Amino acid sequence: MGIGVGLGLADFPFSDARAFWRWVDLCEEGGVDSLWQTDRLVSRQPILECMSAMAAIAGRTRRIKFGMNVASVGLRDPLLLAKQCATIDVLSEGRLLPAFGVGSPRGPEWQVRGEAFDKGARRTNEGLEILSRLWSEEKVSFEGEFYAMKDASISPRPVQDPLPLWIGGSSRAAIRRTAKWGTGWQAGGEAPEEVAPVVVAIREAAEAEGRPFDPEHFGTGLNARFGSWDEPLVAKAADAQMKRTGRDPRRQWAVGGRDDILARIAAFVDAGISKFILRPMGRDDEEIMAQTRRLVEEVIPAAEALRGERAAA
Repeated sequence: MGIGVGLGLADFPFSDARAFWRWVDLCEEGGVDSLWQTDRLVSRQPILECMSAMAAIAGRTRRIKFGMNVASVGLRDPLLLAKQCATIDVLSEGRLLPAFGVGSPRGPEWQVRGEAFDKGARRTNEGLEILSRLWSEEKVSFEGEFYAMKDASISPRPVQDPLPLWIGGSSRAAIRRTAKWGTGWQAGGEAPEEVAPVVVAIREAAEAEGRPFDPEHFGTGLNARFGSWDEPLVAKAADAQMKRTGRDPRRQWAVGGRDDILARIAAFVDAGISKFILRPMGRDDEEIMAQTRRLVEEVIPAAEALRGERAAA
């Protein structure tokens, strides 16, 4: 089993754009596998719009892959989203890793739009079908509850064939979604013991659909910090996460020294996860850079070496 480790951002923790590009350049030059931008359209804290960020990163870099973790399909027009993804994949020469979901039921977007979360979930199901078909078919006709189109086509289509389609969420509906349209699955704030049964359920559901599902295409994202849970930065972020999601970050985040971070990664590997998005935590530009350097130098090579240990086992 191959283990891949990318880095991500949950918000925009930098003082300005120059600091952000310094971080991107560090990741590109440091051999990081991929970069991931969290999607949130409504927030008081600074957060980049994920599709715009992907396009910008495509132009800045030449090697690194990039994706969104995860983009809410129910909040976007699927025809435009399919075209955006295809364009970014073409111009980056096949480096886009699109990941989609409904979004959090606690997210403010639904209240702002005056919509119920379950309506967004049904819209997401239609959107995922439209996306997957537009990327692979010459003409697409569709008639649904929310969308209708006749003989729609996009060109150029993505360089990657098929274009990866990672899906997030651990509900029964998300499992069905992943089995029906996904080529990969991204966990959210689940702990390792919560991830394991979802991995099994997706494999079984995909088999029932008659679709192959790569065992190396199960991933998760988690905050990472060389430091202590008692630090004000970590304690404040953990408290906010607990209030927002109802999940205890101590069961999911990787905080401590190198060995603590690797132990958390190993626990997820044992639960069936092989792809990771580590989000470095820092108080300012320089601390984010320092944390990232340590992840690149101390954690990522050791995490990727786990594949040999697991293969031997």
